[in-house]
Amino acid sequence: CAASRQAACVSGCIPVPWLCDGEQQCPDGTDEQCGQAGECCAPPSVCGTKKVQCPGTHHCIPHWELCDRHQDCEDGWDEEGCPQQPCLPGQWQCRNRVCIMAEWKCNGIDDCGDSSDEDVCAPCTPGMVRCDEGKCILESLMCDDKDDCLDGTDEPSTCGKLHTAAACCPSGWGQGEGSPRAVLPHVTLCCIPTVCSARVDVRSGDLYWLAFLHLSCSRTHVPCRDGTGCVAQEYLCDGEKDCADGSDEDGCSQLCNTPGHPAPCQSNEYPCGLGSCLNASLVCNGRQDCADGSDEGGNCSVPCQRSCAHLCYPSPQGPRCWCGPGYRLAANGLSCMDIDECTEWGKGACSHTCLNAPGSYSCGCLPGYLLEPDGHTCKLTGPEPKLLVAVQSEVLSFGLRSGHEEVVLATDKDRVVFSLDYDLVERKIFWMDLATESIRWQDLNSGKKGTLVKGVRSDCIAVDWLGRNLYWTDGVAGQVLATRLGAAWQGIPEYTVVIDGDLDQPHSLVLQPLAGLMYWSEVGSHSRLMEASMDGSWRHVLLAQGLGWPTALALDLPTQRIFWLDEKLGSVGSARLDGSSVKVLKLHWIRSPFAAAVCEGQLYWSERKTWSVQQVDKASGKNRSVLLKRHGQPHGLQVPAWEPQTLLAVLAGTNGCAKSNGGCAQLCLPNP
Repeated sequence: CAASRQAACVSGCIPVPWLCDGEQQCPDGTDEQCGQAGECCAPPSVCGTKKVQCPGTHHCIPHWELCDRHQDCEDGWDEEGCPQQPCLPGQWQCRNRVCIMAEWKCNGIDDCGDSSDEDVCAPCTPGMVRCDEGKCILESLMCDDKDDCLDGTDEPSTCGKLHTAAACCPSGWGQGEGSPRAVLPHVTLCCIPTVCSARVDVRSGDLYWLAFLHLSCSRTHVPCRDGTGCVAQEYLCDGEKDCADGSDEDGCSQLCNTPGHPAPCQSNEYPCGLGSCLNASLVCNGRQDCADGSDEGGNCSVPCQRSCAHLCYPSPQGPRCWCGPGYRLAANGLSCMDIDECTEWGKGACSHTCLNAPGSYSCGCLPGYLLEPDGHTCKLTGPEPKLLVAVQSEVLSFGLRSGHEEVVLATDKDRVVFSLDYDLVERKIFWMDLATESIRWQDLNSGKKGTLVKGVRSDCIAVDWLGRNLYWTDGVAGQVLATRLGAAWQGIPEYTVVIDGDLDQPHSLVLQPLAGLMYWSEVGSHSRLMEASMDGSWRHVLLAQGLGWPTALALDLPTQRIFWLDEKLGSVGSARLDGSSVKVLKLHWIRSPFAAAVCEGQLYWSERKTWSVQQVDKASGKNRSVLLKRHGQPHGLQVPAWEPQTLLAVLAGTNGCAKSNGGCAQLCLPNP
């Protein structure tokens, strides 16, 4: 053993920090026994009992971050002297000892995190560049208005921007191929028209130029003023500083406060001169409530004699009509119109259902949910919702409210629980076993295990708990297949091909049993999201634009939206189930997602590169947190949220396979 970094153990060597850490790593427990002098092992006092100190620093890290194949100490001390862990069958070991799937090598993506899976590939010859999808093209083909890369990465959004804006460069900036000579203030370019919209107006001169000269942001994002990052347009002027320099919140009160464009105040508010809004009852009250005093003087003494539908108030500009909450002033300046909050605010009004009423609105929840005291948010009733996560050879159950975790399934150490799903009716976990090329199951009530089908390989499986079938994708054959949940392996494959033909590497798969529909992603030469009936008789393209590699799908049935995580673009996207209302948020921590799930207001996903399970707010992409980080890559992930009593309430009148197998002797595939 390395004297300074390792300690001897019966079965080999272990890192020194594992001694006396409260957890037994040596089979005989010698790493936790007392010293020769009879004094009990004591943990370092600086970091307490549950952490270790990085040498030469005051930085403390948890014990579980030792030898987790990620450098947590600045000098990498926590990863030195660690035992070598061979990769499992079907995996490839990176230079940094991380294990990745063998087929991910030379795919144009840094799956290892140290680029070793791409360094072994043949480099592009001089004068050529590599597309994100892997192939090499001539440098001269960059920005020629043609997609020479299959994924279009040779035509980024910054192509031609310097030429477009060259005619109106702000003072202090270089022309042509020059670089900026000074830091610009927050000004608007002469060639960008001022429009009364925060999303458009914020794309002013300095932001526009920084987007080209420092970094490239997607169409749905804008760069921060200091050029260090991009933020989603939805984050502009939302009251939170998302840019490090806070530039996404700068000038928000002045936006649209230009001649001919009054500040965006409510109809019961008065616009002050500096862009702020004042309650109309405080105008012309003899006190200057606006910072600039614009709420007093002028024609304040003119009496209200207008035929206002609701109320009239005096103002320095003369009498004005105003409306109560929930209404807006009509174009004639006299009458009031009801605001349909359900339509205009979308899911910002209610998390589930919204009912508009004159001057107000009310929220409702679907069966199995309870409306929170805030009157907007719906929360699951019944037992605590739990997250099922496959980590190497185990499946963990994680309480989404308590944080309690336990191992509910364990297989042989040399096997990987890959994709998984859960049968809500019989409480069984189904998973893909790559080592044996089989789909297996375990009953959580009795602990009984079995094999459903053999001789298959799949990136994703999905359970139809209502029609009693299991579906899976075969990316190599380009197929979606299915078999009965109650089938038992008899030595002969008993499954059927549901969809075959022109599928371009089908990957992630999700089902909507109540509607008899299924959705899957394709990550081949032309990525797309697809929808089809669960019997395969009808299908169409749900989305084919703005996708890189959508490797993880999740359905959010209460909001009728589909979510996807894009490995290539590093983004989270969502759309209505008809393909409309597409929303994409580029998040830098989306690196290598495998599976995703939605529960209440959160989006959960497994990250292979960081060996973690993370969550964010599904609507904004904010408030990210790491739920789990383990010694092994997480793969399949599910949130079985519906309880039996909820199932009974919704089963009536649904797909025909739910009752007596639809009268079929073998497979019954639902058709909506």
